[in-house]
Amino acid sequence: MSKIQEAFANGKAFIPFITCGDPNLETTAAVVRAAVANGADLVELGIPFSDPTAEGVVIQEANIRALKGGVTTDKIFDLVRDLRGDVKVPFVFMTYANVVFSYGAEKFISTCAEIGVDGLILPDVPFEEKGEFLSTCKKYGVDLISMIAPTSEDRIAAIAREAEGFVYIVSSLGVTGVRSEIKTDLTSIVKAVRANTKIPCAIGFGISTPAQAKKMASISDGAIVGSAIIKILAKHGEAAPKFIGEYVREMKNALTEG
Repeated sequence: MSKIQEAFANGKAFIPFITCGDPNLETTAAVVRAAVANGADLVELGIPFSDPTAEGVVIQEANIRALKGGVTTDKIFDLVRDLRGDVKVPFVFMTYANVVFSYGAEKFISTCAEIGVDGLILPDVPFEEKGEFLSTCKKYGVDLISMIAPTSEDRIAAIAREAEGFVYIVSSLGVTGVRSEIKTDLTSIVKAVRANTKIPCAIGFGISTPAQAKKMASISDGAIVGSAIIKILAKHGEAAPKFIGEYVREMKNALTEG
C-alpha cells in the first residue's frame, strides 16, 4: 500500500488544496500545519503557474498573488523540506506540465521523492499522453494521480485500471470553483472506477460546505476542497491559518459523522 492509499485507511479522507506562496510561504506552512492538526488526511500543494487552465477565478487569483510575491519551484521544495520535519501526512503536488518540463522532468520528480512528496497531479496532461511522465514517476516512487471527469465516459475503465495513489474524480464540467449544487451522476462514475481498481477515489471541484463534503464522501472515499479554502486565505491573509484550521475541522467532522 502506498503512503497515499494509507491516508484513506481510517475512514473517509479530507483533502485540502492550498496554493503555495499565497500570500507568502510562511503563511502556506502555517496553513498546512493548521489543516493537518485539524484532521486533513492528505494535502494537495499547488505550484503556481501563469496559465492554470483547470482553475476558476479564485485559484487563478491565488496563483497571480503567489507569483507576484516571488514564489519559485525551488522555494516550494524548501517549504516541503521544512514541513517534513513534523508533518507526516502525504503530500501531492498539483501543477501543470510546463512547470515540470521547464524545471526538467527527471530533476523535478526525483526532488519530489527526495523531499517527501508522494504524488503528482497534472490536470493538463491527458491520460493518453501521461507516458512521458509515468516512467520517471515510477522510477522514483512518486504516484502520478489520474483524474476522471464527467466527460471521460468510455475511458473511465482504462484510466482506473492504470491509476496510482488515488483516483481524482472531477465532480462537474468546467473549472474549479465553489458550486451551490453538484448535479453530475457521480455514483455511476464511482461504480465504474471501483469495478476496475481497488485504489481509493476522492471527489473534488465545487465542494465547499460540510453537507456537500458529506454527500461526496458517502459515495466515494473522500472529498477534496480548494476554492473555499483559498477564499478564506484571500479574506484573512496571514491571519488565515486559524480560520482554515476551524474550517478543516468542520469539514472533517462532517465526513466522520454516522
